[in-house]
Amino acid sequence: MARYNARDCVFEIESTTPATWIEIGDINTFSKSHEEETTDVTTFGSAGQAESQKMQIGKSLTIEGLHNTTDPGQLRVEAASELLGDASLIKVRFHAPGATNWEIWNAHVNLGDQGGGNNDKGSWSATFTRSGASTTAVIA
Repeated sequence: MARYNARDCVFEIESTTPATWIEIGDINTFSKSHEEETTDVTTFGSAGQAESQKMQIGKSLTIEGLHNTTDPGQLRVEAASELLGDASLIKVRFHAPGATNWEIWNAHVNLGDQGGGNNDKGSWSATFTRSGASTTAVIA
């Protein structure tokens, strides 16, 4: 994929009506993280050289921006962050400019700190933690 402007990425959360998506507005930064769990498979035969294998892959997406108390996407994220158990798994999707497919996650969401200083607009953030494998769908 060619270079792209981060500001042109799109982030959406599924509404309470399945297959209906709401764009999350007023975002000004994001980061997608990859984590892994490994297991040690070092034995005496490893001759002092550590050996390991990747056993689990995890991903998370943090979006940050300006707090907008009327943005439907932010409001849906805030509501989803209060859900527990099976109900806490929601769908989020995103893509970079020029992509032909959405990346779609089942995820749970945690709100980040909100605040600001004397001359700031209020900040807002959320972190989505993927549950299971990603899927894709063609961008219509």
